[in-house]
Amino acid sequence: MFPPLQDLYRVAPELVLCAFGMLVMFLAPIVPKTRHGALSFISLIGAAVALGATRFLALYPGAAYSGLVRADSFSVFIHLIVISVAFLTILGSISYLKRERLDAGEFCALILLATAGMGVMAGAHELLTAFIGLEMSSIASYILASYKRDSPRSNEAAMKYFLLGSFATAFFLYGIALSFGATGSTHLDLMVPLANDSSHALLKLGLGFVLIGLAFKVAAAPFQLWTPDVYEGAPAPVTALLSTGPKAAAFALALRILASVDAAPSVWFWALWIAAALSMFAGNLSALAQTSMKRMLAYSSIAHAGYILVALTAAAVTDHVEAGVAAALFYLVSYAMVKLGAFLIVAQLGGAGERHVQIEDFTGLGRRQPAVAACLSLFLLSLLGLPITAGFLGKFYVFNAALESSLIWLAILLALNSVIGSYYYLRVMVAMYMREPKQEIAFEPVPWTLSIVLWIAAAGTVYVGLFPTRIISFATKAALNIK
Repeated sequence: MFPPLQDLYRVAPELVLCAFGMLVMFLAPIVPKTRHGALSFISLIGAAVALGATRFLALYPGAAYSGLVRADSFSVFIHLIVISVAFLTILGSISYLKRERLDAGEFCALILLATAGMGVMAGAHELLTAFIGLEMSSIASYILASYKRDSPRSNEAAMKYFLLGSFATAFFLYGIALSFGATGSTHLDLMVPLANDSSHALLKLGLGFVLIGLAFKVAAAPFQLWTPDVYEGAPAPVTALLSTGPKAAAFALALRILASVDAAPSVWFWALWIAAALSMFAGNLSALAQTSMKRMLAYSSIAHAGYILVALTAAAVTDHVEAGVAAALFYLVSYAMVKLGAFLIVAQLGGAGERHVQIEDFTGLGRRQPAVAACLSLFLLSLLGLPITAGFLGKFYVFNAALESSLIWLAILLALNSVIGSYYYLRVMVAMYMREPKQEIAFEPVPWTLSIVLWIAAAGTVYVGLFPTRIISFATKAALNIK
């Protein structure tokens, strides 16, 4: 028996992504190596079609496959983020793959399949379905992290990512098992403790293990130790993907659990509070001492995970769920654009083998490549939270959600960490504009494909910073439909 047509509509983006991913993998051994660039463009078509297929989620809202997944405004919002990230990553990595002599077919297919897993996580309304999406995304990510097979650093990054990711997966799956034992269901809206005292304790323990698994995926302290090594060792375009798409999908699942499982807010509140504070300080203080751009941006990602966790903590306050969810969603949009652009610039300026990724290698960039320096400065200022950028409003909405939820101390810590973070962001800008290089580094011209990505990210950062109404309205609508 075939599933109802509406069920297929509600998973249309995943079907498109998987279909194009398998098509590219099938064509990879057939197409001559000299023409593998065509596979990147086929993958771009697939991502674009999947982006259009999110329209089906909006036209046919509701549950699919007996309630395993849901199509709603929240799902549409996250799908738009992760698929857009995949599209821009593929487009921005075309020249990188050619320069590093890496196979484009497998690379693009893995990105499409990883994105399909992120989409499953975004729409999942049942924990085992979410686990399948998590594994689809994770397994593809492990391979992408080691895609430069001849690089010891890349192999080391993949091994650390795989081993620690496996532990996190075990925690997540064990948490599902305990939650099922306590409630008799893995559907989020049916996870109510059974009529005995032990089931309440068992559910709390299960939700705690689930949170540990998700905390690893979003690089939240104290489960963030893998992040700098993996981000530094993986190919820079892969790092751009890892720091944005999977993080958005994992946060989406956490928000869905918070809003749908009645016991989750009370169980997770203090854990989220502490993780937010630790992540902000661990990320920002560690970033101060970094000399590598990739490691600095990696620790910055940890800090920004802490900022988003502030919004999740606000969402855990019963009367302010929607405000916290909307703030987190808006922040994910602003964060994804700037982090993607920053890492792709590092990939371009790093040169062959990514040899020039130290901060001192960027000295004098404002004179030698003013357009690239301007884009990188805009992204760094948005991460800092300067007005007229998307990052400023992202932090503003998170700060406001914290205040509305009476999280005064957490809001103070957020403001304090924003000041701390300004040092290492401005240090890069000082190097680009106010210092002369000790040695001249011949930067390659920016290819047109990467230029398109950078201009999209830069324009989006300014547009969302100046005209946030549509995004925040969409985020608010998604927050209202999350259950």
